[in-house]
Amino acid sequence: MSSEPEHPTPSDFRPHRVVVLALDGLLPFELGIPHRIFGRPKDARGRHLYEVVTCSIRPPGPVRTDADFAIQVEHGPEALATADTVIIPASYELGPVFEKGVLTDELAAAFARIRPGTRLASICTGVYVLAAAGRLDGRPATTHWADAERFQRLFPRIEVDADVLFIDDGDVLTSAGVAAGIDLCLHMVRRDHGTAIATEVARRTVVPPHRDGGQAQYIHRPVPDPQQSSTTTARAWALGRLHEPIQLRDMADQESMSVRTFTRRFREEVGSSPGQWLTQQRVERARHLLESTDLSVDQVAEAAGFGTAQSMRQHLQVALGVTPTSYRRTFRAAGKADRQVTGRT
Repeated sequence: MSSEPEHPTPSDFRPHRVVVLALDGLLPFELGIPHRIFGRPKDARGRHLYEVVTCSIRPPGPVRTDADFAIQVEHGPEALATADTVIIPASYELGPVFEKGVLTDELAAAFARIRPGTRLASICTGVYVLAAAGRLDGRPATTHWADAERFQRLFPRIEVDADVLFIDDGDVLTSAGVAAGIDLCLHMVRRDHGTAIATEVARRTVVPPHRDGGQAQYIHRPVPDPQQSSTTTARAWALGRLHEPIQLRDMADQESMSVRTFTRRFREEVGSSPGQWLTQQRVERARHLLESTDLSVDQVAEAAGFGTAQSMRQHLQVALGVTPTSYRRTFRAAGKADRQVTGRT
């Protein structure tokens, strides 16, 4: 008997259900992030790949925000039992969750509805809820850099990393504050459906398609001094020739800087070293080519600037936890199945 999975039929299709938990004191901007990002992706037939709903820990009704308006939530806590992914945005009114690290009875009852195996994610201080529920014990997590020290004191069993945008620990993901929630949600779309769909969502949302989770969340000089040169030209130059060997000296020359000055400026503007940034861009190029072309693994490695398949395999294993062949099989198989459903070849 064949071990190959059966191709889906139209009746088999069910969008991944994302349930966003709205708590009193929530930040409207962060509440809107999951709806904006997960509400966009569609398959080749135009069907939404995700269904996004918002729920409260109480029956349907108003939920306070940190602004001068409330929002009307149409679903109660029972929606959590239907979720494939639960996302908890930040709130400024977490009460004993924030003060003592324990859930209220109401929140505990709501959380108990979540099915085992459901993917959990938090944006900014939403991580307090996951921590108080015991979902982060012994695991890595992040939150807004300004709150990380307090969070670590309250939850000493959690491995807090205040220097990253988000952390993907498999079935539990956490992000830093505000815009890092966009990075986290795009990362989940990329993980679920590949770089092409995630990039299209980012393009329509007018945000960078990829900021690596390990990038620093707090850059001391995020806006370059107008009297000083930036590293924009060097980055554009490098992106146009990723398939070639690129030395740090070559990039510094594009800005007429010394290597030392260029490296410092690069870190200040990008939040990572030139070498780390180059590797990230090459991984993204390799992912795109593996998904969208029939180039051999050797050809993809050359086109992405890794030189050899072995080098690319090592970098993808570190970045994604899979080999190039496994990555291609996952996303090309999904595309093939969708074409068969739609009748396209």
